[in-house]
Amino acid sequence: MYPAERHKWLIDTARETGRVSVAEASTALGVVPETIRRDLDQLCNQKMLRRVHGGAIPIEFDLLGDQPLATRDSSAVTQKEQIARAALSHLPSDKGSIILDAGSTTGRLASIMPSTRRFTVFTNSSPIASTVATHSNCDVHLLGGRLRPTTQATVGNVDAIARLRVDVAFMGTNGISPTHGLSTPDADEVATKAAMVANAHHVVVLADSRKMGAESTMRFAELGDVDVIITDSGVTPHQVEMLHKAGVDIVIA
Repeated sequence: MYPAERHKWLIDTARETGRVSVAEASTALGVVPETIRRDLDQLCNQKMLRRVHGGAIPIEFDLLGDQPLATRDSSAVTQKEQIARAALSHLPSDKGSIILDAGSTTGRLASIMPSTRRFTVFTNSSPIASTVATHSNCDVHLLGGRLRPTTQATVGNVDAIARLRVDVAFMGTNGISPTHGLSTPDADEVATKAAMVANAHHVVVLADSRKMGAESTMRFAELGDVDVIITDSGVTPHQVEMLHKAGVDIVIA
């Protein structure tokens, strides 16, 4: 196998599974581990992969860390808009109740909420609360607590969320993995997100395909806690199969 063929295999495997290991690649490609290490070093120098212990992950997984809301809001714009439009069909009946988790894709959904229907909306995002209150006919409740400047999300509100029981929770996430579930890097946001998932009858996750296979620091839900994941056409057949095996419905916007 030529180096270019190995490089393509390494990149494709990392993107499909979230990680490529030196040992597995060496066995699969029939070359010594030192060759794989050199290949990975070259791909990392070309900004195609990012080196981690024992292998590499896709470069886009740098998204797993905390990033300012404005930065995230300006990335994958088309995909997020498509995901938000697909999420409209998962809104409850008129006068139903929903949670809108803080995030850039949930923010897109907030901006296109139908003005002809009335919902009770709970959110831990001040920008989302303002958007929904301005552009829809909803009863909006902003969950209090400490405001995190990076994500514009309020945290420290688990007790308030525990008293709720909403029809649908629309959730954001930094990573989706069959082994690590849904994850995010901040412990306080993990607690808030976990409470949202636990207190909704139906959980819908809005996540562009860059999040698939990714694992951030802390898990806030298992895949079994989720009813539907809405993503974009960048998701791979392997990733779709893994989600189906976990019992999750997947919608490709």
